[in-house]
Amino acid sequence: MKKLLIATTALVATAGMASADITITGHAAAGIYSGLSNKDAKAKTTAATASKGLVYLDNESNTVKSPAATTTVQMSALDTLIAGSDAVAVVSAATVGTYSADGVYSNAGVDFTMTGATDNGISFSASVNIDAGTEIDAGDFELDGADGGTAGLGSVSMTGSFGSLTFDDNGIDNLYNGDYTAADVSYSTTVGAISLSVAHDTAGVAQANSMSAAYSASGMAFTLAASEDTNGTSASLSVAYALNDTVSVTGKTDQVADAESVQTITAKTTLNGVSVALSSANNSTWDVDLGYTAGGYALTYGVDETDGWTATATSALGGGATFAAGVDSNDSMYAGVSFAF
Repeated sequence: MKKLLIATTALVATAGMASADITITGHAAAGIYSGLSNKDAKAKTTAATASKGLVYLDNESNTVKSPAATTTVQMSALDTLIAGSDAVAVVSAATVGTYSADGVYSNAGVDFTMTGATDNGISFSASVNIDAGTEIDAGDFELDGADGGTAGLGSVSMTGSFGSLTFDDNGIDNLYNGDYTAADVSYSTTVGAISLSVAHDTAGVAQANSMSAAYSASGMAFTLAASEDTNGTSASLSVAYALNDTVSVTGKTDQVADAESVQTITAKTTLNGVSVALSSANNSTWDVDLGYTAGGYALTYGVDETDGWTATATSALGGGATFAAGVDSNDSMYAGVSFAF
C-alpha cells in the first residue's frame, strides 16, 4: 500500500501579504478501555448491583420492574423499596453509574494550520481539522465516543500592536471555568505588566461571557478570572509564589455565584524527577498528587478526600509514538499508543 505524508507546504504570496505558510500535521491513537465514564451514557453494573431477573414493585406506576432497567434517578428510591414490603426477591441494593462497557478505540486526524502576515505587520492564522474514529479522554477517564469524520473550522485570529482578536464559533473556552459554556470571540492585550483577556458569546448564553487578568512581579503571580453565571457573577483570585526553583505555594479563593466561597492552599515541589503536590480547602476537600519522570517514562498517582484515586503511566517510544495507560478507583482503565506525524 502506498503511503504519502506531506509534512509542510510553504506558499509565498503577494498583493499586500508578506508571507503565508500552511503546515499539515497528523495524529492517531489506538488501544483498549473499560469502564470509562459519562460520555456514552451506558450503564455499568457493579458488584453491588442486583442480579438479572430480580424485580421490585414501582408504586407510582404499579408495575413490576427490573433494577437493570431503572434510571439513575429511580435508583435513589430503590434502596428504600428493598427494605420494605414492596421488594420482591431482591437480595442487595442496586447501583447504576454511567460507565462504558469494555471496548477498543482507534482514531486518526489531520490538522491544517495556516499562518501569515500583512505588509503592515498584522499576523493572522486559521486552522482546519479532520478527525475520525472513536476517542477517549485519558486525563478524565472519559469515553468521548465517535468523531463525525468531517472537516471542522477552528479559530481564526489576528494579532498586532492592538492585541490579539480570535473568532471561533462556540469554540473559545470560558476563562473562569472550562466546563462553562464556550464563547465565540475573544480579545487579549497587555497593559503595562498586566495581561488582559475577555471572551464573549454573541448569543448571550448563560455562563459564556468571561474575563481574566494576570500580573507577575518578584516571583509572585496574581490571576483574576470571572464569568457571568446563571445566578450572577462567579470569580476567582489566585496568588502563586515560587519559594525557589523547586518549591512553590499557591493560595486561591473561588466564589461561585450564589454559593459559599472556597479557599484553597496548594504546595508543590519537584526534585530529581520526583514531584509532590498537596492541596487543602476550607470545604473539607484535599488532594495529594505524586509523580516521577525519568528517561522518557512518567508515572503519576493522585488521591483525594473521597479515597478516589488515579494512577497513570506514559512512555515515549520514539518516532512520535507514546504509550499510555491508566486505572482508577472506579475500575476504569485504558491502555494504548498514540502517534504524532
